[in-house]
Amino acid sequence: MELIMLVFVFVLAIFLGVELISKVPSQLHTPLMSGSNAISGITIVGALVAAGAVDNSLLATALGVGALVLATINVVGGYVVTDRMLRMFKRKGKK
Repeated sequence: MELIMLVFVFVLAIFLGVELISKVPSQLHTPLMSGSNAISGITIVGALVAAGAVDNSLLATALGVGALVLATINVVGGYVVTDRMLRMFKRKGKK
């Protein structure tokens, strides 16, 4: 029963996320990306705790490592995209 509830919440979060992201105007993309990077930083800390717990099963450790890898990719990609977007607003000739 608990697993069914967790899957339900996960699927609901996916649908809600897609709906919210599709409604965001392009002017708000950079500030929202910065917020997303902060949330992914928190996810990295949680993934480190999950992957490094002493009494974990192999599955829990693997899921923690997977979460760590995906959150790290999200943070790095977010900073790259944010930096690229901010460079678009700089004047020519200035660094």
